[in-house]
Amino acid sequence: MITIYDIANATGVSAPTVSKALNGTGHLSEKTREFILKKAHEMGYEPNSAARSLATKRTYLIGVIYDDPGMQRGFSHPVFSVVLNKFKENVEAAGYDIIFLSCHTKMSYRAHAAFRSVEGIAIINAESRFSEELEDLGKVGIPCISTNAVIPGICTIISDNKKAGYKAAEYLVSMGHKKIGFLGAPNDSFFYASKERQEGFFQYLSEHNIPIDKDFCEDCEDWNVKAGQKGFEKLYNRHPDMTAVFAVSDLLALGILDYVHEHKIKIPDDLSIVGFDDDYISEYTNPRLTTFRQDSEAIANLAADLLLQHVVGVPVPNKMIHIPCEFIERDSVQRR
Repeated sequence: MITIYDIANATGVSAPTVSKALNGTGHLSEKTREFILKKAHEMGYEPNSAARSLATKRTYLIGVIYDDPGMQRGFSHPVFSVVLNKFKENVEAAGYDIIFLSCHTKMSYRAHAAFRSVEGIAIINAESRFSEELEDLGKVGIPCISTNAVIPGICTIISDNKKAGYKAAEYLVSMGHKKIGFLGAPNDSFFYASKERQEGFFQYLSEHNIPIDKDFCEDCEDWNVKAGQKGFEKLYNRHPDMTAVFAVSDLLALGILDYVHEHKIKIPDDLSIVGFDDDYISEYTNPRLTTFRQDSEAIANLAADLLLQHVVGVPVPNKMIHIPCEFIERDSVQRR
Protein backbone atom coordinates (compact mmCIF):
# COMPACT_ATOMS: atom_id res chain seq x y z
CA MET A 1 0.00 0.00 0.00
CA ILE A 2 1.35 3.40 -0.98
CA THR A 3 1.66 5.77 2.01
CA ILE A 4 2.10 9.52 2.31
CA TYR A 5 5.74 8.85 3.22
CA ASP A 6 6.29 7.10 -0.10
CA ILE A 7 4.78 10.10 -1.88
CA ALA A 8 6.93 12.44 0.22
CA ASN A 9 10.10 10.57 -0.83
CA ALA A 10 9.04 10.63 -4.48
CA THR A 11 8.23 14.34 -4.52
CA GLY A 12 10.92 15.62 -2.17
CA VAL A 13 8.48 17.33 0.16
CA SER A 14 7.57 16.56 3.76
CA ALA A 15 4.90 14.07 4.79
CA PRO A 16 2.78 16.85 6.43
CA THR A 17 2.86 18.75 3.13
CA VAL A 18 1.66 15.65 1.28
CA SER A 19 -1.12 15.25 3.85
CA LYS A 20 -2.24 18.83 3.33
CA ALA A 21 -2.35 18.36 -0.44
CA LEU A 22 -4.33 15.12 -0.22
CA ASN A 23 -6.82 16.51 2.30
CA GLY A 24 -7.22 19.92 0.67
CA THR A 25 -6.01 21.73 3.79
CA GLY A 26 -3.18 24.12 4.61
CA HIS A 27 -1.67 26.97 2.64
CA LEU A 28 -0.04 25.34 -0.37
CA SER A 29 0.46 26.88 -3.78
CA GLU A 30 -1.77 25.48 -6.48
CA LYS A 31 1.33 24.34 -8.36
CA THR A 32 2.66 22.36 -5.37
CA ARG A 33 -0.74 20.83 -4.62
CA GLU A 34 -1.26 19.73 -8.24
CA PHE A 35 2.28 18.29 -8.40
CA ILE A 36 1.70 16.17 -5.28
CA LEU A 37 -1.75 15.00 -6.38
CA LYS A 38 -0.45 14.04 -9.81
CA LYS A 39 2.42 12.01 -8.32
CA ALA A 40 0.06 10.32 -5.85
CA HIS A 41 -2.20 9.30 -8.73
CA GLU A 42 0.74 7.99 -10.76
CA MET A 43 1.90 5.89 -7.80
CA GLY A 44 -1.56 4.38 -7.35
CA TYR A 45 -2.22 5.98 -3.97
CA GLU A 46 -5.59 5.12 -2.46
CA PRO A 47 -6.71 7.12 0.58
CA ASN A 48 -7.31 5.21 3.80
CA SER A 49 -10.36 6.64 5.55
CA ALA A 50 -9.39 5.19 8.94
CA ALA A 51 -5.93 6.70 8.73
CA ARG A 52 -7.35 10.04 7.64
CA SER A 53 -9.77 10.03 10.57
CA LEU A 54 -6.94 9.35 13.02
CA ALA A 55 -4.82 12.10 11.51
CA THR A 56 -7.52 14.76 11.22
CA LYS A 57 -9.78 13.64 14.09
CA ARG A 58 -12.65 13.80 11.61
CA THR A 59 -14.77 11.06 10.01
CA TYR A 60 -15.99 12.92 6.92
CA LEU A 61 -19.29 11.07 7.33
CA ILE A 62 -22.68 12.68 6.73
CA GLY A 63 -25.72 10.90 8.16
CA VAL A 64 -28.88 10.74 6.04
CA ILE A 65 -32.40 10.12 7.36
CA TYR A 66 -34.71 8.83 4.64
CA ASP A 67 -38.01 7.12 5.43
CA ASP A 68 -41.18 6.91 3.35
CA PRO A 69 -44.04 5.08 5.07
CA GLY A 70 -46.93 7.22 3.77
CA MET A 71 -46.21 7.49 0.05
CA GLN A 72 -44.88 3.93 -0.20
CA ARG A 73 -42.43 4.88 -2.95
CA GLY A 74 -39.11 4.34 -1.15
CA PHE A 75 -36.14 5.41 -3.27
CA SER A 76 -38.35 5.84 -6.35
CA HIS A 77 -40.18 8.92 -5.04
CA PRO A 78 -40.22 11.55 -7.82
CA VAL A 79 -39.00 14.35 -5.53
CA PHE A 80 -36.99 12.86 -2.67
CA SER A 81 -35.09 10.33 -4.80
CA VAL A 82 -33.69 13.22 -6.86
CA VAL A 83 -32.93 15.22 -3.70
CA LEU A 84 -31.08 12.24 -2.23
CA ASN A 85 -29.04 11.49 -5.36
CA LYS A 86 -28.07 15.11 -5.97
CA PHE A 87 -27.25 15.67 -2.29
CA LYS A 88 -25.04 12.55 -2.31
CA GLU A 89 -23.28 13.78 -5.44
CA ASN A 90 -22.53 17.16 -3.86
CA VAL A 91 -21.20 15.94 -0.52
CA GLU A 92 -19.09 13.22 -2.13
CA ALA A 93 -17.55 15.82 -4.42
CA ALA A 94 -16.55 17.69 -1.26
CA GLY A 95 -14.80 14.60 0.12
CA TYR A 96 -17.53 13.21 2.37
CA ASP A 97 -19.29 9.85 2.46
CA ILE A 98 -22.92 9.32 3.46
CA ILE A 99 -24.38 6.75 5.80
CA PHE A 100 -28.06 6.12 6.47
CA LEU A 101 -29.30 6.61 10.02
CA SER A 102 -32.23 4.59 11.26
CA CYS A 103 -34.61 4.83 14.19
CA HIS A 104 -35.92 1.31 13.55
CA THR A 105 -33.08 -0.14 15.62
CA LYS A 106 -32.82 -0.05 19.39
CA MET A 107 -30.82 3.19 19.04
CA SER A 108 -32.31 6.63 18.62
CA TYR A 109 -31.28 8.84 15.71
CA ARG A 110 -29.09 10.76 18.13
CA ALA A 111 -27.44 7.59 19.45
CA HIS A 112 -26.95 6.18 15.95
CA ALA A 113 -25.35 9.46 14.84
CA ALA A 114 -22.98 9.36 17.82
CA PHE A 115 -22.18 5.67 17.25
CA ARG A 116 -21.23 6.36 13.62
CA SER A 117 -19.51 9.67 14.51
CA VAL A 118 -21.24 11.56 11.73
CA GLU A 119 -20.28 15.20 11.28
CA GLY A 120 -23.69 16.34 10.08
CA ILE A 121 -27.16 15.04 9.27
CA ALA A 122 -29.44 15.58 6.27
CA ILE A 123 -33.10 14.82 6.96
CA ILE A 124 -34.33 14.11 3.43
CA ASN A 125 -37.68 12.60 4.42
CA ALA A 126 -38.81 11.24 7.77
CA GLU A 127 -41.67 9.65 9.66
CA SER A 128 -43.81 11.91 11.84
CA ARG A 129 -43.98 9.22 14.54
CA PHE A 130 -40.30 9.94 15.18
CA SER A 131 -40.94 13.67 15.63
CA GLU A 132 -39.45 13.76 19.14
CA GLU A 133 -36.31 12.04 17.89
CA LEU A 134 -35.98 14.55 15.06
CA GLU A 135 -36.56 17.51 17.35
CA ASP A 136 -33.91 16.14 19.71
CA LEU A 137 -31.34 16.42 16.91
CA GLY A 138 -32.05 20.14 16.70
CA LYS A 139 -31.30 20.57 20.39
CA VAL A 140 -27.97 18.79 20.80
CA GLY A 141 -25.80 20.80 18.43
CA ILE A 142 -25.32 18.27 15.60
CA PRO A 143 -25.18 20.21 12.31
CA CYS A 144 -28.47 19.34 10.57
CA ILE A 145 -30.48 20.36 7.54
CA SER A 146 -33.98 19.29 6.51
CA THR A 147 -35.56 19.13 3.07
CA ASN A 148 -39.14 18.42 4.08
CA ALA A 149 -39.93 18.28 7.78
CA VAL A 150 -40.07 21.61 9.63
CA ILE A 151 -38.16 20.91 12.84
CA PRO A 152 -37.46 23.43 15.63
CA GLY A 153 -33.80 24.44 15.62
CA ILE A 154 -33.10 23.03 12.14
CA CYS A 155 -33.00 24.93 8.84
CA THR A 156 -35.54 23.55 6.37
CA ILE A 157 -35.36 23.89 2.58
CA ILE A 158 -38.80 23.30 1.15
CA SER A 159 -40.79 24.01 -2.00
CA ASP A 160 -42.89 27.16 -2.05
CA ASN A 161 -46.09 25.20 -1.45
CA LYS A 162 -48.19 28.23 -0.60
CA LYS A 163 -47.51 29.97 -3.92
CA ALA A 164 -48.22 26.73 -5.75
CA GLY A 165 -51.58 26.35 -3.99
CA TYR A 166 -52.35 29.95 -4.88
CA LYS A 167 -51.49 29.27 -8.53
CA ALA A 168 -53.67 26.14 -8.59
CA ALA A 169 -56.73 28.11 -7.47
CA GLU A 170 -55.93 30.98 -9.82
CA TYR A 171 -55.62 28.63 -12.79
CA LEU A 172 -58.80 26.68 -12.13
CA VAL A 173 -60.82 29.86 -11.57
CA SER A 174 -59.36 31.37 -14.76
CA MET A 175 -60.59 28.26 -16.59
CA GLY A 176 -64.13 29.05 -15.49
CA HIS A 177 -64.50 26.62 -12.58
CA LYS A 178 -66.57 27.70 -9.57
CA LYS A 179 -67.19 24.50 -7.64
CA ILE A 180 -63.65 23.33 -6.89
CA GLY A 181 -62.70 20.54 -4.53
CA PHE A 182 -59.49 20.31 -2.50
CA LEU A 183 -57.99 16.88 -1.75
CA GLY A 184 -55.38 17.19 0.97
CA ALA A 185 -53.09 14.88 2.93
CA PRO A 186 -52.44 14.40 6.67
CA ASN A 187 -51.17 17.47 8.50
CA ASP A 188 -48.99 17.51 11.59
CA SER A 189 -46.53 19.82 13.33
CA PHE A 190 -43.55 18.83 11.15
CA PHE A 191 -44.90 18.27 7.66
CA TYR A 192 -46.39 21.48 6.29
CA ALA A 193 -46.72 20.71 2.58
CA SER A 194 -50.45 19.90 2.43
CA LYS A 195 -51.32 22.67 4.89
CA GLU A 196 -49.31 25.28 2.96
CA ARG A 197 -50.83 24.27 -0.36
CA GLN A 198 -54.29 24.62 1.18
CA GLU A 199 -53.40 28.01 2.67
CA GLY A 200 -52.29 29.31 -0.73
CA PHE A 201 -55.41 27.87 -2.35
CA PHE A 202 -57.68 29.60 0.16
CA GLN A 203 -55.67 32.82 -0.03
CA TYR A 204 -56.46 33.21 -3.72
CA LEU A 205 -60.17 32.55 -3.15
CA SER A 206 -60.25 35.04 -0.28
CA GLU A 207 -58.43 37.78 -2.22
CA HIS A 208 -60.90 37.42 -5.09
CA ASN A 209 -64.03 37.35 -2.92
CA ILE A 210 -64.82 33.73 -3.80
CA PRO A 211 -66.68 32.00 -0.94
CA ILE A 212 -64.62 29.35 0.85
CA ASP A 213 -66.65 26.25 1.65
CA LYS A 214 -64.54 23.81 3.68
CA ASP A 215 -67.08 21.12 2.92
CA PHE A 216 -65.39 21.02 -0.50
CA CYS A 217 -62.16 19.92 1.27
CA GLU A 218 -61.14 16.41 2.27
CA ASP A 219 -57.88 15.38 3.96
CA CYS A 220 -56.84 11.85 3.04
CA GLU A 221 -55.54 9.36 5.58
CA ASP A 222 -52.19 9.07 3.79
CA TRP A 223 -50.25 10.22 0.72
CA ASN A 224 -50.69 7.12 -1.45
CA VAL A 225 -53.01 6.19 -4.34
CA LYS A 226 -55.41 4.12 -2.23
CA ALA A 227 -55.84 6.98 0.24
CA GLY A 228 -56.52 9.35 -2.68
CA GLN A 229 -59.22 7.06 -4.00
CA LYS A 230 -60.93 6.77 -0.60
CA GLY A 231 -60.62 10.48 0.14
CA PHE A 232 -62.01 11.54 -3.20
CA GLU A 233 -64.94 9.13 -2.85
CA LYS A 234 -65.97 10.94 0.34
CA LEU A 235 -65.54 14.33 -1.31
CA TYR A 236 -67.42 13.36 -4.46
CA ASN A 237 -70.29 11.82 -2.53
CA ARG A 238 -70.78 15.17 -0.81
CA HIS A 239 -70.37 17.26 -3.96
CA PRO A 240 -71.03 15.37 -7.19
CA ASP A 241 -71.62 18.79 -8.78
CA MET A 242 -68.00 19.95 -8.44
CA THR A 243 -66.27 20.50 -11.77
CA ALA A 244 -62.62 20.54 -10.67
CA VAL A 245 -60.34 19.31 -7.89
CA PHE A 246 -56.82 20.20 -6.74
CA ALA A 247 -54.96 17.23 -5.22
CA VAL A 248 -51.85 18.02 -3.15
CA SER A 249 -49.89 15.15 -4.69
CA ASP A 250 -49.92 13.23 -7.95
CA LEU A 251 -50.37 9.98 -6.03
CA LEU A 252 -53.64 11.31 -4.62
CA ALA A 253 -54.56 12.50 -8.11
CA LEU A 254 -53.93 8.97 -9.42
CA GLY A 255 -56.35 7.77 -6.75
CA ILE A 256 -58.92 10.17 -8.21
CA LEU A 257 -58.29 8.78 -11.68
CA ASP A 258 -58.86 5.25 -10.38
CA TYR A 259 -62.17 6.29 -8.82
CA VAL A 260 -63.51 8.18 -11.85
CA HIS A 261 -62.53 5.35 -14.18
CA GLU A 262 -64.58 2.90 -12.11
CA HIS A 263 -67.55 5.28 -12.03
CA LYS A 264 -67.53 6.32 -15.70
CA ILE A 265 -66.68 9.95 -14.92
CA LYS A 266 -64.84 11.56 -17.84
CA ILE A 267 -61.67 13.62 -17.37
CA PRO A 268 -61.62 16.51 -18.17
CA ASP A 269 -65.16 16.68 -19.64
CA ASP A 270 -66.93 15.99 -16.34
CA LEU A 271 -64.12 16.76 -13.89
CA SER A 272 -60.83 18.66 -14.18
CA ILE A 273 -57.82 17.68 -12.06
CA VAL A 274 -54.62 19.45 -10.98
CA GLY A 275 -51.99 17.44 -9.12
CA PHE A 276 -48.62 18.14 -7.51
CA ASP A 277 -45.10 16.61 -7.86
CA ASP A 278 -44.90 15.83 -11.60
CA ASP A 279 -44.55 12.13 -10.87
CA TYR A 280 -43.05 10.36 -13.91
CA ILE A 281 -46.35 8.58 -14.56
CA SER A 282 -48.25 11.90 -14.74
CA GLU A 283 -47.14 12.48 -18.31
CA TYR A 284 -48.52 9.09 -19.35
CA THR A 285 -51.95 9.10 -17.71
CA ASN A 286 -54.99 9.46 -19.94
CA PRO A 287 -55.43 12.38 -20.06
CA ARG A 288 -51.96 13.64 -19.12
CA LEU A 289 -52.01 15.27 -15.70
CA THR A 290 -51.65 19.01 -15.16
CA THR A 291 -49.42 19.39 -12.10
CA PHE A 292 -46.57 21.20 -10.32
CA ARG A 293 -42.90 20.24 -10.52
CA GLN A 294 -40.70 20.75 -7.47
CA ASP A 295 -37.10 21.83 -8.12
CA SER A 296 -35.47 18.84 -6.43
CA GLU A 297 -31.97 19.65 -7.66
CA ALA A 298 -32.10 23.21 -6.29
CA ILE A 299 -33.30 21.87 -2.93
CA ALA A 300 -30.50 19.29 -2.83
CA ASN A 301 -27.78 21.73 -3.92
CA LEU A 302 -28.70 24.27 -1.27
CA ALA A 303 -29.08 21.58 1.40
CA ALA A 304 -25.60 20.24 0.65
CA ASP A 305 -24.03 23.71 0.58
CA LEU A 306 -25.58 24.79 3.87
CA LEU A 307 -24.87 21.53 5.69
CA LEU A 308 -21.23 21.45 4.59
CA GLN A 309 -20.86 25.05 5.77
CA HIS A 310 -22.51 24.15 9.06
CA VAL A 311 -20.15 21.18 9.54
CA VAL A 312 -17.08 23.46 9.42
CA GLY A 313 -18.61 26.01 11.77
CA VAL A 314 -20.36 28.49 9.48
CA PRO A 315 -23.80 29.36 10.98
CA VAL A 316 -26.89 28.62 8.87
CA PRO A 317 -30.26 30.37 9.21
CA ASN A 318 -32.75 28.64 11.50
CA LYS A 319 -35.71 29.16 9.20
CA MET A 320 -37.63 27.79 6.23
CA ILE A 321 -36.14 28.56 2.81
CA HIS A 322 -38.68 28.28 0.00
CA ILE A 323 -37.79 27.09 -3.52
CA PRO A 324 -40.23 28.00 -6.35
CA CYS A 325 -42.23 25.28 -8.13
CA GLU A 326 -42.94 25.07 -11.86
CA PHE A 327 -46.51 24.78 -13.14
CA ILE A 328 -46.86 22.05 -15.81
CA GLU A 329 -50.01 22.48 -17.91
CA ARG A 330 -51.15 19.32 -19.70
CA ASP A 331 -54.58 17.91 -20.58
CA SER A 332 -56.52 17.19 -17.39
CA VAL A 333 -58.22 20.60 -17.09
CA GLN A 334 -60.97 21.83 -19.38
CA ARG A 335 -62.34 25.34 -19.68
CA ARG A 336 -65.94 25.78 -18.53
